[in-house]
Amino acid sequence: MEATFKPAETSDIDTLLILIQEFYQIEHLKFDNNTCDALINLLNNKSYGGVWLIQHQEETIGYVVLTIGYSLEFHGRDAFIDELYIRSNYWGQGIGTKTLDYMQEVCRSLGIKALHLEVDRVNTKAQEVYHRFGFQDHDRYLLTKWL
Repeated sequence: MEATFKPAETSDIDTLLILIQEFYQIEHLKFDNNTCDALINLLNNKSYGGVWLIQHQEETIGYVVLTIGYSLEFHGRDAFIDELYIRSNYWGQGIGTKTLDYMQEVCRSLGIKALHLEVDRVNTKAQEVYHRFGFQDHDRYLLTKWL
């Protein structure tokens, strides 16, 4: 199945908020005004990364968020696929792989040395896709402290 990627703009916020709420409901994540504020900040500051709408025949079927950082361990600029959501009726059609290919191209064009993502330990299907694509488990835990 063919997929295209449209850089999201502030005019896409309503569409993005619907998709984000769908994703957060599936992943049992908290959606609130802080999520909306973070999205607006990301869309307005390209140095933080970007958001792309995933489309099929001009229909928006998902989104991907890439955030940019810096790491000595990973030799410079690195990036994190913070969120990747594709509506379930489009699963298993290669769109996730095409999205990862596209994000890899974006990262290379920005001089990014390493691309990271996280996946739930119970989501073995996604883990298989990510491993096939070349992502490696570092046998570490991602720990978080809210500030």
